[in-house]
Amino acid sequence: MRSIRAAAVGAVVLSLALAATACGGGSSSGGGSNDSPKELTYWASNQGAGVEVDKKVLQPELDKFEKETGIKVKLEVVPWSDLLNRILTATTSGQGPDVLNIGNTWSASLQATGALLPWDAQNFEKIGGKDRFVASALGSTGAQGQDPAAVPLYSMAYALYYNKRMFADAGVTEPPATWDELVEVGKRISKDGKWGLGAEGSNPSNNIHQVFVLAKQHGADFFTADGKPDFTSDGAVAAVKQYVDLMARDKVVAPGNAEYAQNQSLSDFAKGKTAMVLWQTASATFASMGMKDDEWGVAPALVPSGTPGAGRATNSMVAGINMAVFKNTDNLDGATEFVKFMTSDAEQRILNKAYGSIPPVKGAQSDPAFHTRGTSVLRETLATSAAALPQVSDESQFETAVGTAVKELFADAANGREVTTGSVAEKLAKAQQQMPHK
Repeated sequence: MRSIRAAAVGAVVLSLALAATACGGGSSSGGGSNDSPKELTYWASNQGAGVEVDKKVLQPELDKFEKETGIKVKLEVVPWSDLLNRILTATTSGQGPDVLNIGNTWSASLQATGALLPWDAQNFEKIGGKDRFVASALGSTGAQGQDPAAVPLYSMAYALYYNKRMFADAGVTEPPATWDELVEVGKRISKDGKWGLGAEGSNPSNNIHQVFVLAKQHGADFFTADGKPDFTSDGAVAAVKQYVDLMARDKVVAPGNAEYAQNQSLSDFAKGKTAMVLWQTASATFASMGMKDDEWGVAPALVPSGTPGAGRATNSMVAGINMAVFKNTDNLDGATEFVKFMTSDAEQRILNKAYGSIPPVKGAQSDPAFHTRGTSVLRETLATSAAALPQVSDESQFETAVGTAVKELFADAANGREVTTGSVAEKLAKAQQQMPHK
């Protein structure tokens, strides 16, 4: 999911501006300001270095769509720190946009609200057919056995990005391949105001992405096979502790990163304050931050030992952004036409090039832009060593509960409070208690 993404990185802060924004937005506002069938409201997720970057990427394409169809698209780029709760509130209030981006990990949760248009065979046919899309991307569009709740828009995976100059200054000749190597390199660099690794400690969804992978590497998961929360297993506790210990014990992450929630770790990386960052499809973001292509390198994300692969060698979640339509839009034809436009081969090349992501549309992947040093690592990761987060109806609650627990543990570490196996287990037990009881 991003943030990019990836996020697809999610949210816990409810926007106080929601009511005003929603009422002035999409046609699901019940006859508000959008009575014209020639107008759509679109909530786009923040994929670039900032909201303004996304506006510069998207607005020319929306203008192109208006010229082709006569349908004006009113754009709002929603920061990841607000997006999930903005969407959840819109699903319950009935006030929201016509079309929106969602983190692919949220698909089943949002599908369970009943607010999103199901993409059955007939709806897929309107946008050129389901077989245009890569199977792995379709795997994160909703619960198994149900019609998808969304359509893939951008595909992403995590990789390790590193600052070549900082590595050279520290005498590091190769990027780390294992967590032990990362800590060793990080300790060599973490001095004189510089730090080894960046993190977004206040971003619950980013926290989830990292500890989900670490749990896989510890042979654990956060849900049982029948979809019940299992947050306090030895492997899950060990995964969360290992991640927070990068700050608390290993001291390769700056304490200030505990407050980071919206790309600040990327900014530090681009400015040469931090040597490494684990991120989704970040190359385009570095360029927008003024970092030259020859200043950074990229390698597969870390594993305990050996090389990335399946099972304990999983090194990324299957990340990506999906595009959904609110079922109560009064301009379903226009919304469907807009999804068709955004997932066309031509637009997929333009948009995924801009964001450094991988097109989930097969016909767009042949472009050389998706066979560069950066994108090749991502494609390989998605093909061989990434695992999808559970497509369960309570996934968004999981991101909020466990992601916030990790956030609180980072705050403890930043403030000098000891992070122990017991304190981690206590936080995770509290998170599990917050999950819906069925």
